[in-house]
Amino acid sequence: MLSDLPALLPALLGAGVLAGLLAGLLGIGGGLIIVPVLFEVFLLQGVPKASAMLLATGTSLAVIVPTAMSSSLSHWRRGNVDGAILFRWFPAMLAAVVFGAWLAPSLPAEPLIGLFAVFALSLGFLKLSGGDGAGDGKLGVEGPDEENIPMLPAAYLQLGIAAAIGFVCVLLGVGAGTLGVAVMTLFHVPMHRAVGTAAVLGLVIAAPGVLVALCHVVPAGAPVYSIGHVSVPGFLSIAPLAILMAPLGVRIGAALSARRLQQLFAGFLLAVGLRMLSRLFL
Repeated sequence: MLSDLPALLPALLGAGVLAGLLAGLLGIGGGLIIVPVLFEVFLLQGVPKASAMLLATGTSLAVIVPTAMSSSLSHWRRGNVDGAILFRWFPAMLAAVVFGAWLAPSLPAEPLIGLFAVFALSLGFLKLSGGDGAGDGKLGVEGPDEENIPMLPAAYLQLGIAAAIGFVCVLLGVGAGTLGVAVMTLFHVPMHRAVGTAAVLGLVIAAPGVLVALCHVVPAGAPVYSIGHVSVPGFLSIAPLAILMAPLGVRIGAALSARRLQQLFAGFLLAVGLRMLSRLFL
């Protein structure tokens, strides 16, 4: 199976570049690029579909760990991380991630993918229309990113939100950016701060998630040099470029206005929703 790897290497390297850029730009771990690329690569190597999905999500989490570390450090230096949200969300998210990663092999993916697709499409359209007011000083009125006043719900509701984000993201092999940024901006957390905080939360999801993935039994038909649900060749092909490109994504994001970053994120959500929806029927 390794004999097919050189022909597939350009796709893996390209996934690494895009994953790193998006990690810095939008606070995501790059999983929404890495997972589908790895899934197709494993299928081309003759891996059964069920095993290919487990390996794709597990390897994606492994790549997210160093990518999120690189992105988080850059955001931390720029003051884009909200410590209060981070420390409040951490315990519930960690517990949900460990539980979700342990449960992953026994869960059917289709219902979860369908719900995620509907959520991403709905929120993408809402943000594209500016209807949620995220990134504005107040609802429907454009203002500087720094003037946003976060209006977070009660602490117990935040714990539930954090747990839900962690559970869904670890099952899909993605970081916290897709759901985390969307939720934080709905509560009027400034866009740049939401992106930076989501980058750190991506590490909270990926690190324990990949530890559990490594402890699972290697799936049937997995390529050689797989440990649990992680493909070592896949990780080594993608991770280095993703790490190198993450700081560049942060610099690009810092040069953009909150509104432009919001529009990019809306477009990203729509693309993710359509891709997830198509996976149900193809």
